[in-house]
Amino acid sequence: QVQLVESGGGLVQAGNSLRLSCAASGRTFGRTAMGWFRQAPGKDREFVAAISMSGGSTYYADSVKGRFTISRDNAKNTAYLRINNLKPEDTAVYYCAADPSFRNIRVENEVDFWGQGTQVTVSS
Repeated sequence: QVQLVESGGGLVQAGNSLRLSCAASGRTFGRTAMGWFRQAPGKDREFVAAISMSGGSTYYADSVKGRFTISRDNAKNTAYLRINNLKPEDTAVYYCAADPSFRNIRVENEVDFWGQGTQVTVSS
């Protein structure tokens, strides 16, 4: 089992930056791929970014490339998602995800563990 707790969301103005954190416990963090998904109002949850166990490989949805950066600190059992130049369309609940497979972490139906989500609201 893996327990995930997100933090760092809030109300921000467009153009600003934000860093979300995901603290993990319960499984050897260094053996777990981590990812982020988001769900905007009235829309399905969508994949945003993923990072491999070591942090050496990352993968992003095309819609966020260049503005979003996923990272992890295995010593702190924490994954991060930095969002630059926030836009109103980034408004969503952001979910942290964990899975033993770097391939599966990108596919919502394959992900084993989820956090409760953190709300990000971007005002124009």
